Amino acid sequence: MSGSLFDLSGQVALVTGTSRGLGQYFARALARAGADLILTSRKRETLKEFEEEIRALGRRAVSLDLDVRDEASIKRMAAEAETALGPIKILVNNAGCNVRKPALEVTWEDWNLILDTNLRGSFFVAQAIARGMIERGYGRIINIGSVTSVFGYGGLAPYGASRGGIRQLTMSLADDWGPHGVTVNCLAPGWFKTAQNRVMYESREWVDYLIERIPLKRPGMPGDLDGAVVFLASEASRYITGQILLVDGGISVGRTQALVQKKS
Repeated sequence: MSGSLFDLSGQVALVTGTSRGLGQYFARALARAGADLILTSRKRETLKEFEEEIRALGRRAVSLDLDVRDEASIKRMAAEAETALGPIKILVNNAGCNVRKPALEVTWEDWNLILDTNLRGSFFVAQAIARGMIERGYGRIINIGSVTSVFGYGGLAPYGASRGGIRQLTMSLADDWGPHGVTVNCLAPGWFKTAQNRVMYESREWVDYLIERIPLKRPGMPGDLDGAVVFLASEASRYITGQILLVDGGISVGRTQALVQKKS
């Protein structure tokens, strides 16, 4: 298969939520594949060092303010992005948040924060960027979901609802925008250590419990998502839309510890 199918040279990619964590993984992978980057955060000054890192890879990079809970901020960012680097061909809808609480302790404010950020924000960012993609007849939208898009976990009710919604949103947008040359897919990471969940990895007991359920016997590592995001952003995935791609080490197979009977 020709390497050119995965070549993103000359394309502009927008990755939301790049001040830390998975957003930075995605941006690095796209830059290494040749894309120029629009980076966003609620406070763009937090992106200065990362922007320089992308430029050191030989790519153009621009940082913009974006609060995905603010409609005016989304519209302003979309206009500024195309002015800064030109037509956006790739969107990675990554900005998100989480609050871990037992369901009986979740507040009205907790629910609104998570759903407004992860689900409503993703929709309106996609809508704002898709307008230009549709006009040009080409685009790749990658909504970031999670293993919680397909599995339920205690203590994550609003987050799971938002990520399950991302999966359904992806399918609906794929149907809406496919006739215009825009593919929409969901990239769903499994358990990766990030700033949001770092505290969980401080428990050896929890890490051992997690690893037992992952067929590949380890949590996700930096670089494990590179191939998937470049694939969905590239011509290699041109006939794939409305799909969810789980990158989870196999935890979604539902593995449990086997009970082995000893022979008497």
